Amino acid sequence: MAARRTAILTTSTVAGLVLLLGLKPHQTALPVIAGSGGSAAVAPPTSGSGASQSSPSSSAGESKSGSGSGSGGGAASTYTGAVEQTPYGPMQVAATFSHGKLTNIRALQTPNDSPHSQSLAAYAVPTLTQEALAAQSAQIQAVSGASYTSEGYRQSLQSALDKAGA
Repeated sequence: MAARRTAILTTSTVAGLVLLLGLKPHQTALPVIAGSGGSAAVAPPTSGSGASQSSPSSSAGESKSGSGSGSGGGAASTYTGAVEQTPYGPMQVAATFSHGKLTNIRALQTPNDSPHSQSLAAYAVPTLTQEALAAQSAQIQAVSGASYTSEGYRQSLQSALDKAGA
């Protein structure tokens, strides 16, 4: 009887270890998503200090007014989406169009109230960007575990698309 218990316990332990060792760790490296022209599609997941970035307080009127500003010469134009407030900080994107096609999406502001929020944004924003570029719209799936960031991203992108008339 004791030998049988020992055999069952040993088999169970080995099976559990095999399953545990078979799990793949979460990937922490961020993929770089390039739009046309090889420009990076995603900015670092901090509020940063780019010239086209606005602070949440100074751009609140912009998010309500719906007025957009196209920029750039030639066939490419960039439209800045509204700043969307999430429980973890602001979310804002800029969308670039070339010849009527969405070619690049750049995060201007991402939730950054804590290291955890920054980590989630660093993971979610590249995924959302890739999906939006593939879909050519803001009708994309949320990233699991980053629901508020995903919703803010979609709303800001939709604002930019509306300004572009897309």
